[in-house]
Amino acid sequence: MANEIYLYLRQGGLIMVPLILCSCIMWTLILDRAIFFFRLEKKDIELHQMFRILEQDQRPDKHPGIRAYLINQIMSRRTHDRVADKRIIDECAMPLFSRLERFLATIAVLAAVSPLFGLLGTVTGMITTFDVITLFGTGNARAMAGGISEALVTTQSGLLVSIPGLFMSVFLYRQSSRARTRLEEAVMILKRSLK
Repeated sequence: MANEIYLYLRQGGLIMVPLILCSCIMWTLILDRAIFFFRLEKKDIELHQMFRILEQDQRPDKHPGIRAYLINQIMSRRTHDRVADKRIIDECAMPLFSRLERFLATIAVLAAVSPLFGLLGTVTGMITTFDVITLFGTGNARAMAGGISEALVTTQSGLLVSIPGLFMSVFLYRQSSRARTRLEEAVMILKRSLK
């Protein structure tokens, strides 16, 4: 099996190297973000719990969710002054908003670039094929097969990397949007609750 994979990658030529790197980086980032969003939603506190936690001046340490993280940050800096606490809420929420979107654009770019690497491999494979035709004519099918194989393998590989990557990119953007909505909701409710 490993030998077959090696032969397949070798047929694709040098273009397979950046394609494999692109795929490895993209899937590492996808797994990182998927785990991040799973943890955010798994044990987050409810909106009504936020008020109780604020009133009792306790920290929701057992909850890894985004609302709990926001409350922890606010509790560590809270002044009990209405104007200052509203500013603190905004200051604590801003880094969270950027964390929600971290690596999402990179994942989308890597998924979009992969078929372009495949296209580049197609072009180099066809150039190789035409070089063989120039040297040996059209009578040597075995010599032409290497260039055609390179063209097809890189195109296929580029699409195999790109299609699941695009699906995961959209999925992660949706997860980010849902978490962002929950965070905005929490910020708005916390600001209203300050007395």
